[in-house]
Amino acid sequence: MGQCRLTLPGWYGFGAAVDAFIKAPGKDPKAQLALLQKMYRQWPFFRTLLSNMDMVLAKSDMALASRYSELVGDARLRKKVFGAIEAEWQRTSDALVRITGDRQRLAHNSALARSIRHRFPYIDPLHHLQVELIRRWRLGQGDDRVKTGIQISINGIAAALRNTG
Repeated sequence: MGQCRLTLPGWYGFGAAVDAFIKAPGKDPKAQLALLQKMYRQWPFFRTLLSNMDMVLAKSDMALASRYSELVGDARLRKKVFGAIEAEWQRTSDALVRITGDRQRLAHNSALARSIRHRFPYIDPLHHLQVELIRRWRLGQGDDRVKTGIQISINGIAAALRNTG
């Protein structure tokens, strides 16, 4: 999930969980949100958890992930699965904003934000190349050069993404 810049394991389900917590039957939604905000301010574990989630969301790129999803031949299945992923990404992003109050990713980590901003334009072409090479391989148009190209793109993307590659 890191190669396609989806970083799914770092955030998937959080938005749905927050929504369920806030809308719990018999609970006041405002009080539930206030509790999460208080936990963020006062509990280092929760703050670190959300900080890590902020980082993986900042490294995710739904447009690139969508490009990888095009490798799925069944269009209906692709739309169903990727649609669910996109919806949860948005729910999670919104939940993070509601809890932290930070509308911008990595608001408290300007060095990492700058690193990502400078690094990713150089990685993006590798992603597009990787998708094309995988597509060719799956169509049976692959030879040793295509296989080597896939392997090199995997290594390049992993090295550039660092801890999420």
